Amino acid sequence: MSAFAAVGSLQAREFREPDESALDRHGHYVSRSDGQTVHQPAKTRNGSKPSGATAHCRDGTWSFSHTHRGTCSRHGGVASSER
Repeated sequence: MSAFAAVGSLQAREFREPDESALDRHGHYVSRSDGQTVHQPAKTRNGSKPSGATAHCRDGTWSFSHTHRGTCSRHGGVASSER
């Protein structure tokens, strides 16, 4: 499944949902930044980057955030951006 998100004057960008079977967590939340439903940060079972990941957090989880604001804020911050 994919979705498009537009934030302010930023151009819309496609986001992909990760493969749930590859992840250790399966919850979602509604982003305060853009109002979109986002998969919560999660680790992959095999340690590889999951589809749809936008950042790797310092605690080893992968973020699927649609915006930069607050990404990995409860996971030690961003270790590396994937987009």
